[in-house]
Amino acid sequence: MTGKVFAVVGPSGAGKDTLLAGAVAASPALHWARRVITRPQVAGDEPFEGVTSQEFDFLSQAGAFALEWPAHGLRYGIRATEFAALAKGSDVVFNGSRAALPLALHRFPTLTVLRISAPSKVLAERLAARGRESMAEIEARLARASYEVPEGLPVIDISNDSTPAIGIARLLAALQAKA
Repeated sequence: MTGKVFAVVGPSGAGKDTLLAGAVAASPALHWARRVITRPQVAGDEPFEGVTSQEFDFLSQAGAFALEWPAHGLRYGIRATEFAALAKGSDVVFNGSRAALPLALHRFPTLTVLRISAPSKVLAERLAARGRESMAEIEARLARASYEVPEGLPVIDISNDSTPAIGIARLLAALQAKA
């Protein structure tokens, strides 16, 4: 018995990490794959491993990553070991990038994309609340926000335009629908 892989995508501020944290808390068999990111460990509100660019290069060259991609001036990777839960029958979810989806589909042919959306005003408020970017950077991020994914991928749309509890319930329902 093997689990399924779900890529959670959407623009910054859509609430992907909030929804993932709630889904994993509600469904302990679900494995949230931890990302490796080239930013300081203290610069995020998600569980991730912060590394330098040199450390990321070393991990990449050593073949440590099942997936890796650049986005927003940073580099992201997910260690191959994060997908070990699949062999035990657990589903694996990861906060990904639309740019990484072709490689993810190649590595995991049964991949399902969970596309999280929220109105632009909500995205802006959430990004501002993080305090990591200036208003100019937030506006630039919103200007390049897109919900498009490569053709041929199975996509489930989830609106995160209400409370976290409602968004988490919608995510859990989407995961159940693919069970």
